[in-house]
Amino acid sequence: MLLTTTPSVEGRPVTRYCGIVSSEVIIGANFVKDIFASFRDFFGGRSKAYEEVLAEAKEKALAELSQKAERCGANAVVGIKLDYETVGASGSMLMVVASGTAVVI
Repeated sequence: MLLTTTPSVEGRPVTRYCGIVSSEVIIGANFVKDIFASFRDFFGGRSKAYEEVLAEAKEKALAELSQKAERCGANAVVGIKLDYETVGASGSMLMVVASGTAVVI
C-alpha cells in the first residue's frame, strides 16, 4: 500500500477512485509521562515521552487508513492529511486523524 501526501504519484496514473478514507486514533499519555512533561514545560526542552506517544498514534492512524483502503480495493492513498488534537477534560488524551483518497494506480 502506497501512502502519500501528494495528490498523485508521478508516472503512475490513477485508474480508479475508491473514495475518501479516514481513521482516528485517540491515545492517552499516562500519569508518569504527564509529570515528566510538566518538568519539561517548566525547564524547557523537548518531551521525548510525548513525542513517542504522538509517533505511535500517527503510525496506528496510518495503518488503519491503509487497512480501510485495502478493504475497498485500493492500492494507494493519496492526498493524506494528518491532524493532531488534544481531547479529554484535562487535554491528556492525544488524537490523530488521518484522511485521504483511496485509489487504484
